[in-house]
Amino acid sequence: MAKRDYYEILDVPKSADEQELKKAYRKMAIKHHPDKNPGDKAAEDKFKEAAEAYEILSDANKRAQYDRFGHKGVGGASGGGNPFGGGGMNVDDIFSQFGDIFGQGNFGGFGFGGQQQQGRRVNRGTNLRIKVKLTLEEIAAGVEKKIKVNKFVPCKVCTGTGADKGSSFSTCNTCKGAGRVNRITNTILGQMQTASTCPACEGEGRIIASKCKSCHGDGVVRDEEVITLNIPAGVGEGMQLNVAGKGNAAPRGGVSGDLIVGIEEIEHAELKRDGNNLYYNCYINFADAALGTSIEIPTLEGKAKFKIDAGTQSGKVYRLRGKGLPEVNSYDRGDLMVDVNVWTPQQLNAEERIILERFKEAQNFTPQPGKKEKSFFERMKEYFH
Repeated sequence: MAKRDYYEILDVPKSADEQELKKAYRKMAIKHHPDKNPGDKAAEDKFKEAAEAYEILSDANKRAQYDRFGHKGVGGASGGGNPFGGGGMNVDDIFSQFGDIFGQGNFGGFGFGGQQQQGRRVNRGTNLRIKVKLTLEEIAAGVEKKIKVNKFVPCKVCTGTGADKGSSFSTCNTCKGAGRVNRITNTILGQMQTASTCPACEGEGRIIASKCKSCHGDGVVRDEEVITLNIPAGVGEGMQLNVAGKGNAAPRGGVSGDLIVGIEEIEHAELKRDGNNLYYNCYINFADAALGTSIEIPTLEGKAKFKIDAGTQSGKVYRLRGKGLPEVNSYDRGDLMVDVNVWTPQQLNAEERIILERFKEAQNFTPQPGKKEKSFFERMKEYFH
């Protein structure tokens, strides 16, 4: 099933600013909130769909990629998920990620059921951004890249817990293990209960008795990790791909961040890219143009024999269908355009000048554009079809 347009999901125009997006998202989240629609799977799916749309459109970089490439530009094809298989959100992830919109009060700030959101805070590692340079050949076929990344990884001494060997955890006395502390205030509308992160344990609900000496209780240390990237065919300059869980490790056994991979294209020596099509400028002398010839042209699979028809005019464009680049997560493929340019010699010796003078007034050397040569508009029509 194809994904819906993110602007359509939030019911906002493409020109919507940050405040309009936030307002629209809150409206959709309230409407489809799980606490308001208990047991309604369709409502929960729409709640997650709205969260996904807001996550992309509220980020300037992701929004720019989405506006340019659609769902494939932000790590998801139109009919499927992330090219790297990042997985989906659950409701708890959404509350954690968009706490500034949901608020910190009852069940995300909506208070439909009067339930208090409980549970310890789950630490999340930060995302990492890297750039990977690819040749057109690698882009055409897809490629596996092994890269070395310097990042936070779980401490090997304490296995990421932050506690010294043999040390234990104790329940936080301030929040009694809940990770949050409640406060009741009186207002003109009656008593209002709000909840905030416990300052003593920073929301974890527990205290380390003795911290690991290697990581000083953080559970993470700086180190290098070799990461394998399986980059799909058809990616383009400026596109960003997401590798879930390969960013910085989170303190004390939390959820690792993501690795954001930016694509850079290495310019090809002979071929130029425009979308999924490739272009090659071919130069021949006018003898070959008149008589016809066979030449070698570059393709992404190597050199290929190519026939130039007799009487070919400068500006003739040959289309080799399916010899371009593939579409991301699709069977569609672009074409290779061969643009023929007839080279006119700039210097002639005496013998060459005599030979050409003999043909100067010959009937077949007289331009006859109405007879065989196609007009500019005809060539453009042929070029795009």
